[in-house]
Order: sequence, then structure tokens, then C-alpha cells
Amino acid sequence: MSEPLLATWLWLLQPAFTLWGVASSWLEILAVLLALAMVGFNIRERHWGWPLAAASSLLYFGLFSRSKLYGDAALQIFFASVALWGWFNWLRGHRADGSALHVARLSALGCWAVVAACAVLWPLVALFLMRFTDSDVPWWDAFPTAVSLVGQYLLGRKYIENWLVWLVVNTVSVGLFAYKGLWLTTLLYALFIGLSWLGWQAWKRRLPTVVPSTP
Repeated sequence: MSEPLLATWLWLLQPAFTLWGVASSWLEILAVLLALAMVGFNIRERHWGWPLAAASSLLYFGLFSRSKLYGDAALQIFFASVALWGWFNWLRGHRADGSALHVARLSALGCWAVVAACAVLWPLVALFLMRFTDSDVPWWDAFPTAVSLVGQYLLGRKYIENWLVWLVVNTVSVGLFAYKGLWLTTLLYALFIGLSWLGWQAWKRRLPTVVPSTP
């Protein structure tokens, strides 16, 4: 790492203020601000949320790694990578019938597929964390990690159910980050709970009156 980058990184790790007895770094503050902007763009169905997602995820990778939340840290690398796919989908993607990508509902089969995917991914991620990391909360860490993988796919394909998935992820994450003393991020995810509901309501108004779509 070059000296300017190293100096910037070390500055980001410095405490900015103390919240409930725990120091919050400039790294966490910047990641929070980018994440809030990202969700705002997503709610408005603006593609600029994806590059902000990549930037915020890379910052959170550093933050979660330092807190031994390895599942969430690895998830941030996935988020940063898949942001390019999501950005392309929102700009150039289309449905199976050739129409431009638009907000749609999952079919009943698609909803069951989401539940099944979450049920399979959760123990797989937990077992990985137990086997290859020193995480002290492998199952708790694994749940939002696994479910977020599904939520990110649904968001990239503009399925409205992504907001319900994020509602679950954010609710569980509030407890996880509070346990780890990441209070600023805890407040962010508490805010995300409300924003997930707002996103659901906003996208409902954009739903076309068509037959439910399949994944």
C-alpha cells in the first residue's frame, strides 16, 4: 500500500467520537453516509445506488474484519462485486419477454424458492465460519450474510420482495451490531428497517398491473 493510501486508511481508523462508551471511527461514519445515500437511490429506483453500494461495502469490509464479523465482511466483498452486475441490470437488463427491467412481484413458486435458498445458505455459511474463522457468533453472523445474498439478487432484478428480505436482514443485524458495540452501524440498520418499509411502499406504486413474474 502506498504511503498516501496508508495514511488515509490510518486516519479513517481514528476515533471520531464516542457513542455509549464505544469509539466510532471515521471509517464507520463514511460507510454509514454512503449506505444511506445508496438506499435513498434504491428507493427512488435510481441506478446510482449501485456504485455507492460498492464504495460503502469496501469500507464496511474493513470495519467488519476488525470486529471479527467475518461473514458480514466477506458479504461486503460480494456486495462490491455484484454491484457491477446490479448496475448493468438496472441500465441494460430486461425481463424474459424482452421488456425493459421494471419492478415486479415474484410468483408463488419464486417466493418458495427464496425461502428454500435462505434455509440452505444459512447453515452452509455458519458451518464455514465455524470451520475457517474465529467468529464468536457464527450462526448469528451467518443469518444476515446468507439472507442478504438472496436479497441482493432480488434487488438486482427489481423484485419488490427484496424489501421484505432486507426488513428481516436489518432487524437481525441491529442485534448483532449492538452486541459487537458498533453503535453507529446499529443505528444505521435500525434506520434501514424503516427505509425497507418505505422502499416496499414506494415500489408498490410502481408495480405494473401484470401477471406475477418468475425469477
